[in-house]
Amino acid sequence: MLNSSLKQLSALLAQKEISSVELTCEFLKRIKALNPNYNAFITINEEMSLAQARNADAIIASGDAHPLTGIPIAQKDIFCTKGWLTTCGSKMLSNFISPYDAGVIEHFNKIGAVNIGKTNMDEFAMGSSNETSFYGPVKNPWNIATVPGGSSGGSACAVAARMAPAATGTDTGGSIRQPAALCGVSGIKPTYGLVSRYGMIAFASSLDQGGPIAKSAADLALMLNVMVGFDPRDSTTLQREKEDYTHDLGKPLDGLRIGLPREYFVKEMSDDVARAVEAAITEYRKLGAKTVEISLPNTKLSIPVYYVLAPAEASSNLSRFDGVRYGYRAPKYTDLNDMYQKSRAQGFGAEVKRRILIGTYVLSHGYYDAYYIQAQKLRRLIAQDFIEAFKQCDIIMGPTSPTTAFSLGEKSNDPLRMYLSDAYTIATNLAGLPGMSIPAGFGNEGKPVGLHIIGNYFSEAQMLNVAYQYQQVMDWHAQMPFTQ
Repeated sequence: MLNSSLKQLSALLAQKEISSVELTCEFLKRIKALNPNYNAFITINEEMSLAQARNADAIIASGDAHPLTGIPIAQKDIFCTKGWLTTCGSKMLSNFISPYDAGVIEHFNKIGAVNIGKTNMDEFAMGSSNETSFYGPVKNPWNIATVPGGSSGGSACAVAARMAPAATGTDTGGSIRQPAALCGVSGIKPTYGLVSRYGMIAFASSLDQGGPIAKSAADLALMLNVMVGFDPRDSTTLQREKEDYTHDLGKPLDGLRIGLPREYFVKEMSDDVARAVEAAITEYRKLGAKTVEISLPNTKLSIPVYYVLAPAEASSNLSRFDGVRYGYRAPKYTDLNDMYQKSRAQGFGAEVKRRILIGTYVLSHGYYDAYYIQAQKLRRLIAQDFIEAFKQCDIIMGPTSPTTAFSLGEKSNDPLRMYLSDAYTIATNLAGLPGMSIPAGFGNEGKPVGLHIIGNYFSEAQMLNVAYQYQQVMDWHAQMPFTQ
């Protein structure tokens, strides 16, 4: 049952072979056994989860079930969830019980899914290793001495270790795809604006996007069917006709044009990652796809552009955490100004402070034009590269991460090396494009490797089919780490 797909679990529930309460209890039992080793979950609330499971069983009995009714889903702790502790991995929100549900949570509640728990994450989604969390680092279930990737490392770890059938994540510069790659699971960041950001605690508003993490492309499609939808409370969500993301699954890939950017296949990519990615591309050629070399010349600018724009937006978004209305407040202070300073100094971690300082600097008088405006112009050039590339190809492929999972603490004191972990994923966020990562084998020491698939705007159904066809002939996505 642990390796069952969402479709298989749904069938078991529909046929009354198992109840949602029984299924939820199985996963809660597994979380209790494994979470002390992996630290994937921040909050578990058995009472609330089982209440949702009982409600799901009633919905199933009434004959009005959705494919995900009664299935336990792990929720990244960035989504406000009514009655649940919602921390964003920070001391600043370590006492915050959300009074309302995020749009994404509402969607899952509406169809009767079960919230199995809130997953650990880099503080305010700032990090590539899940080591900046106030609640301690998440550990990769394939090798607990290594990182799971970030910021959605708790969600990726939970799915990889089979503590949840699927999970939600968010992606600002690769935070769904990079942990999916390092943990050997599948994850997709949809086109910007498809998933509501209402109630999703903001890091960088023009880049943040919610998406699912699951074992397979077919599971991702079912999750996207729930998560995507217009929300009038979020001005960036798009009004589009509802789409069934499973409808293209099974279409042959004959004639599919796969673009291989010459800027992705460079010396910075480790040899074991290169071998796995090249082997995956060879399988796609066997499936009928053609490969064409393309160029994304401004790719090298993605990291510097991102680390001007994202901190600038973070500086603005995190100004609301001041110790006044909610969240952490310093226990001792002399006046309002002192309370602000001490609450923020004590409540935020080092990486969050670093990005706030960078963001405040680039937005300050005298530097705004030199840095922020220039970065916005370069962002347009990066997006234009993709527009030109998609005139030559249908899908772009490459590695998700330049290396496999690195050791805990290896890059903690070297922010620049850490930032390079997202070298292949950031550009899609800057352009607002959809991107996904699927397992493509293993590198040295049995560490998972991810294949990065980038599509044109609103091509999620096509991308999911491209991943699905590969997963019909290769079983990397079904491999499971030895857990204890």
